[in-house]
Amino acid sequence: MERLEWQEMENYERFLHRTSESGFQKTDLAAHNTPDWNGVNTVSEQFPDDWSKVCILTPVSPQAYLIYSSSVAAGAQSGIEECKYQFAWDRWNCPERALQLSSHGGLRSANRETAFVHAISSAGVMYTLTRNCSLGDFDNCGCDDSRNGQLGGQGWLWGGCSDNVGFGEAISKQFVDALETGQDARAAMNLHNNEAGRKAVKGTMKRTCKCHGVSGSCTTQTCWLQLPEFREVGAHLKEKYHAALKVDLLQGAGNSAAGRGAIADTFRSISTRELVHLEDSPDYCLENKTLGLLGTEGRECLRRGRALGRWERRSCRRLCGDCGLAVEERRAETVSSCNCKFHWCCAVRCEQCRRRVTKYFCSRAERPRGGAAHKPVRKP
Repeated sequence: MERLEWQEMENYERFLHRTSESGFQKTDLAAHNTPDWNGVNTVSEQFPDDWSKVCILTPVSPQAYLIYSSSVAAGAQSGIEECKYQFAWDRWNCPERALQLSSHGGLRSANRETAFVHAISSAGVMYTLTRNCSLGDFDNCGCDDSRNGQLGGQGWLWGGCSDNVGFGEAISKQFVDALETGQDARAAMNLHNNEAGRKAVKGTMKRTCKCHGVSGSCTTQTCWLQLPEFREVGAHLKEKYHAALKVDLLQGAGNSAAGRGAIADTFRSISTRELVHLEDSPDYCLENKTLGLLGTEGRECLRRGRALGRWERRSCRRLCGDCGLAVEERRAETVSSCNCKFHWCCAVRCEQCRRRVTKYFCSRAERPRGGAAHKPVRKP
């Protein structure tokens, strides 16, 4: 066995031992909750830096732990990258501090941004596990052919090799939900948003079909489900982020069995396809060292470009103007490879081209003479 495998095995055994010493029991919250929770009660750790610290009460086998943990870590990383992409031109741009999913250490809020981080991370893990299953990376997983031969709709049957999202969902749930502990509303919120991320993957699956018939006719079709590009999952969850529901609970709920039951009942009444949050978001225009927020001063924004969407084109207004900042224009010189040619044999030689570009940044507006600086009204 390779050294890495021995190290992972030691981590696995050490954290299983920690679980047994803790003597965890199913909580009242889990008992009252939806079947999606599966009564999971776990040790909360930082996510996703060290997956060896995931502690699972109904553990997968050591072999399975070794097989899946690398895919889980890769999926978590893809979720992080997608978060940064989706919020690149927002006031909150998925900073590193936001990526610590341990929510009971006093460092995390329970706002809609937290909801998105949980959902996209959970989706990334499920997506990667499902994709790796389809690629044949796991011996115990293959196509989902459970519906093959069944009538799917008018003129088509289930067939082919559907991506096995059931497998990805089951394994990702064990790993991701294992990061959450607690019996309060925040634990319920995090687990709910984890599930919303998994539902987003399932809800964006694409149906692909192949025609069958004489001389190329399409008398019948055989269809199967495939994963979309992960960017589509991210865009779907970004829409859910904008429509996230705020849950209002009584102060102190969760400190008793009755309170935990009330929390579970509240979250059960909300669709697991929706993101939920408990708190309002802070003002991301402003620097807040306590919350680890840098504000928008100094941020780059976009103004011109044929490929820019409406959201990107309005980023200077959103990041600068609406936050009471001016847009500063800076000229810069970039160097890139150009005029590349293939030379026999066998090299590609390029010239180094210099180009002057204009970039835009948010800067503190200068105070006008005879009065205070104008501060535009901020829009959400």
